[in-house]
Amino acid sequence: MNLGLMFDAMMVLPSGIGLTLALTVLSLAAGFLLSVPLAFVRAFGRPSLSAAVLVFTYVIRGTPMLVQLFLLYYGLGQIEAVRASVFWVVLRDPFWCALLAFSLNSAAHTTEILCRGLQSVPKGVVEAAVALGLKRIQIARLVTFPIAFRISLPAYGNEVVGMIKGSSLASTVTLLEITGMARQLVSSTFAPYEVFIVAGAIYLALTTLAVKATQFLERRLSSGDHSKQRRKARFRPALPRHRITTPVP
Repeated sequence: MNLGLMFDAMMVLPSGIGLTLALTVLSLAAGFLLSVPLAFVRAFGRPSLSAAVLVFTYVIRGTPMLVQLFLLYYGLGQIEAVRASVFWVVLRDPFWCALLAFSLNSAAHTTEILCRGLQSVPKGVVEAAVALGLKRIQIARLVTFPIAFRISLPAYGNEVVGMIKGSSLASTVTLLEITGMARQLVSSTFAPYEVFIVAGAIYLALTTLAVKATQFLERRLSSGDHSKQRRKARFRPALPRHRITTPVP
């Protein structure tokens, strides 16, 4: 093992972290925004609409993300109508193709995660909200979704970790993120062992940070509920004490 090459790799590969994080954060954000309405349709929508969402998630989750990326980057370019449309300005760029593929993949996985969370919300909570006179959109925004998000957070943390590792596929469409930089460095040094050990260590550090952030958010949300209950109990007025009297004979 050449420690000098590993040190050189430690100096070069971090330059790809920015692109890796950009692809990961943007695809997770786009996928989450798309998955929220899809999850509600999947969980509570009409059977036909729920089935349509199920087909989307089944196809995306059941096929490799690398195949989806190749279909978008290489496949769409073979269609004359696509090349003649305004979308070709975006689809011919490898960054936007990778972002689109990752976003659709994240949306499919997150839809199923949130759907399970929505279906796990106790019915009594929803019935209590209805009894209070809240509208359906208010129930979804204030009651159902916050509870479902907390239930789904551990599974969504796995999705974040998977997307960080999945972003390495962007190197197959000429993007120089961490893996792309590693492949470029290997082509000039012919030392794949040392270079990819460093690349793996960088991905391990990023996924560790993601896991710690998810665990912190879980603790924050759970402690937030307990602190709210304590504050309510602190300011709740005490019940009046009733004196126990005995009748005088």
